[in-house]
Amino acid sequence: MINMKRARMVACLIVVAALTTAPSHASSPSLADRVIEHKLANGMTVLMVERHQAPIVSINMTFGVGGVNEQVGQTGLAHLYEHMAFKGTRSVGTRDFEKEQAVLDELTQVGTELEQREREESARAQTEGKASTFSPALQQLQRRFKELQDKAGEYVVGNEMALLYQRHGGVGLNASTGKDITRYVISLPANRLPLWASLESDRMAHPVLREFYKERGVVMEERRLRTDDSPNGLLYETFTSTAFQAHQYGVPTIGWGSDILSLTPAATEAFFKTYYGPNNATVAIVGDINPKEVIALIEGTFGKIPSAPPIPTLVTEEPPQRGERRVEIEFDAEPALAIGYHKPTIGHPDDFVFDVIDEVLTEGVTSRLYSSLVRDKRLAASVLSDTNYPGVRAPNLFVIAATPLAPHTTAEVEAAIYEELERLKTEPISAKEFERVLNGLDADLVRSLRSNSGLASQLAFYQTVAGSWRYVVNARDRIAAVTPADVQRVVTQYLTKANRTVGVLVKKIPDKKMAAVREVQP
Repeated sequence: MINMKRARMVACLIVVAALTTAPSHASSPSLADRVIEHKLANGMTVLMVERHQAPIVSINMTFGVGGVNEQVGQTGLAHLYEHMAFKGTRSVGTRDFEKEQAVLDELTQVGTELEQREREESARAQTEGKASTFSPALQQLQRRFKELQDKAGEYVVGNEMALLYQRHGGVGLNASTGKDITRYVISLPANRLPLWASLESDRMAHPVLREFYKERGVVMEERRLRTDDSPNGLLYETFTSTAFQAHQYGVPTIGWGSDILSLTPAATEAFFKTYYGPNNATVAIVGDINPKEVIALIEGTFGKIPSAPPIPTLVTEEPPQRGERRVEIEFDAEPALAIGYHKPTIGHPDDFVFDVIDEVLTEGVTSRLYSSLVRDKRLAASVLSDTNYPGVRAPNLFVIAATPLAPHTTAEVEAAIYEELERLKTEPISAKEFERVLNGLDADLVRSLRSNSGLASQLAFYQTVAGSWRYVVNARDRIAAVTPADVQRVVTQYLTKANRTVGVLVKKIPDKKMAAVREVQP
């Protein structure tokens, strides 16, 4: 599981701190005063903050699209497109786009026909109980597909976009896809902002899905590495799909293996046209900028891109859970445990209470679960919690995860966790412990990231998932307003047996040892 521990709560505090600590005189502008918001006619939102400490600028472009927007049979599309977005455009990443386009068009046609014929012949052979051998016509298609791939490769200028950024001082070029959003980030010398605007507006308007089949294979290998061959990856994929049986949160962002292998250039292009228009994008720019000049620059580049059709509404909701769900995953690895409880989404008053519960249970060596399970009883090697797994745009999970310390078992660790949760229900948190929680949050203000990139990230994030970056303004006050009674109420209401899903990673017994066990059994 990706540890997003307290990420949303800390992010709120980081933003408030970063925007209110400079300049330091008494008349410092407030957060609302320092963030300049501009909306283009095509729907794109631009957020800007001037910070002139260094001649650099950090940019975060966030799209409101992720795994939740995919359809059955096409899981993994958002993640695959993120990979394809770095392949370039009609003018970047190619030696001759007109000639390349002709080859890519035929490659897509042949590739689609080839995969359809392969599935048909494999299915026929399986039905007839025969070995899978491909017909001469199919073998000819395979040869033509290979020829076209080689021909298309002759026009490719690999990593040209990344190299352009690098040559102009760009650092931190990256992207990520989650359940809710997709993000593209870069930091540059301030005088190279026009380069960014030119490249990224071109990428938004004219992406080219070159090296599609090659990159799809890369994604499949990524899935094998991070999930199929990873004990933790497999545990959390199975655990999550067990907890969410209706909502798309239950589907892995990287996609199911069979879906990845069946994704096509046509489906990927259609997905791009639906979700990656300017009306679904937020750009946050923080650093040594002149907002008026930035607005003119973006209007002259991104402003030319027409708005995409309205984004399809997400309609599927996860029904209330009516009983504990348990799942075991066998793997040749050490045991692990994940416990998840359904909870409200961002913006709900109880969501802030979970931030406090998270802090009380697992933040720091004096937290309850760490003190009890790791330090005192030595039942677990580690314990952590996550208040918004696996996303925030819809009701999600509060997750507690732990790894037993041998020779102790997951059952012992699980029982000890429930004991601590019962304490939260029956014993009000003391004033001293609440003070520790608030002191911990204040310490985060000092220690946590205050960079341009961090600030841009959080502004774009909240604009996308909460509908406005202003969500962060009152977050600290809302967290501080949580009371011990709120904690007891929320723990009693949500952290129940009927509302929980438990995933256990079980060490697989080797076949020889299992045979020996069977021999000694009566």
